[in-house]
Amino acid sequence: MKNSNSTAKNSKAPAAKSTASKPKSTTADKKSAASKTATTSKGTIKPKASAADGLRELFEDSLKDIYWAEKALTKALPKMAKNATSENLKTAIEDHLSVTKEQVSRLEQVFEIIGKKAVAKKCDAMEGLIKEGESIMEETQPGAVRDAGIIAASQKIEHYEIATYGTLCAFAKTLGEDEAVQLLEATLAEEKEADVTLTEAAYNTINFDAADDIDEEE
Repeated sequence: MKNSNSTAKNSKAPAAKSTASKPKSTTADKKSAASKTATTSKGTIKPKASAADGLRELFEDSLKDIYWAEKALTKALPKMAKNATSENLKTAIEDHLSVTKEQVSRLEQVFEIIGKKAVAKKCDAMEGLIKEGESIMEETQPGAVRDAGIIAASQKIEHYEIATYGTLCAFAKTLGEDEAVQLLEATLAEEKEADVTLTEAAYNTINFDAADDIDEEE
């Protein structure tokens, strides 16, 4: 009697291939992956290819920034003067316009000293401050109230410039650019003087006149 196992095949049947396909990545998955690669860790901003990697480059970049800002102010200040009611305020703004034009020329001298071409790079901060000033004029009636608003907007601009020129002076000193320091310090002093002039105008007459206008309406 033959053994029933003798006819069984010794080779095993090949395993069936899985027909299940891998899930396709969605657009959301791709965006998420791209977002993860854009930052190395939470809250860390990936620098641009043109990002400054030294203090001198940062100094030059900051010069381009304030150069744009000063040139933009030469266009914004006449509009402020035209909308001011107080003759003292008009005069203060017009005087500072002349000073600002000189500051533009002074910055061009700084570029020349450091051996770079004077190039303006859009200053987001100054653009925002100028737009805020325009908004204030749109939202106030002509007179003491608008004058007070113009002073407030102007002082914000002055404070930004004081901070910027103070930083540029510190950078120039560190880099040993003594001639540039002298020019930048001259502009810094002018910006501080302009801030004092605006403060005096506000506290001596304009802000009080604006307060009187409000009292009369009530």
